[in-house]
Amino acid sequence: MEKVTRKAYAKINLTLDVLGKLPNGYHSVRMVMQTISLHDTVSVSLDSSGKTTLHCSLPYLPADRTNLACRAADAFYHATGIANPGTVISLEKQIPIAAGLAGGSADAAAVLRALDTLHGTALGDERLCAAGLSLGADVPYCLLGGTMLAEGIGERLSRLPNCPKAYVVLIKPPFSVSTAAAYAAMDAKQVMTHPDTDGMLRALQQGDLQALCHRLYNVMEPSSGTKARQLAEIRGRLLDCGALGAVMSGSGPTMYGLFRSPQAAQDAWNALKTEFHDCFLCEIL
Repeated sequence: MEKVTRKAYAKINLTLDVLGKLPNGYHSVRMVMQTISLHDTVSVSLDSSGKTTLHCSLPYLPADRTNLACRAADAFYHATGIANPGTVISLEKQIPIAAGLAGGSADAAAVLRALDTLHGTALGDERLCAAGLSLGADVPYCLLGGTMLAEGIGERLSRLPNCPKAYVVLIKPPFSVSTAAAYAAMDAKQVMTHPDTDGMLRALQQGDLQALCHRLYNVMEPSSGTKARQLAEIRGRLLDCGALGAVMSGSGPTMYGLFRSPQAAQDAWNALKTEFHDCFLCEIL
């Protein structure tokens, strides 16, 4: 039985700005996203069962159509008109769950790519992204990856100059964040400070890591309450350990710091992994 295995890479937000709420309930955003080396491993094969079956290394994750990986198979067969002969998906999870790193979207993108290969459909990026958008706003980005400006609800993607090489330490606090709840909270407060997204674009154009790190900003990072204090503590620890800049990714709660050298990132990770259970060392891709 032929099997296709793909790496499903996480993303971080270098900037995240929420511009307003749209009539359809989505939010208009403008953000710079970047692929990192932290990844899940997604394997897909075909059988004759006529259904989609999901096996996951985390037994508490749903293995039904509430999982984006299963829904990605449905989206592929809907887009192509092919009858599902039987699809077996295996997920080896490394990306933390509900962490602002697009783990579920990355898995869905990997399933779409794998099924395109297995069936020889050669859909191309445009059709794959259209199928991915039906699953979630981050899926088209996860299909393409790299350094991107995302606008609209996140589906309007513009390729940017590659991010300067940097090394990443991620820390997920011991709580999760619902994306829907995070955006609902955004509706209840007025955003007073916005990221310097244009400055971020200039820093990327110039390949200036220091300037880039000075412009890391996420309007969704909470500004008050217990969670805000915990995130501020994590930022402080990352900066104390030598990060050039630190910020929350996506709707959170993962915080990350950027480091210029692999040794600096390694030293920080060695220091922080004893303090924080979910602490990861990776790099910009």
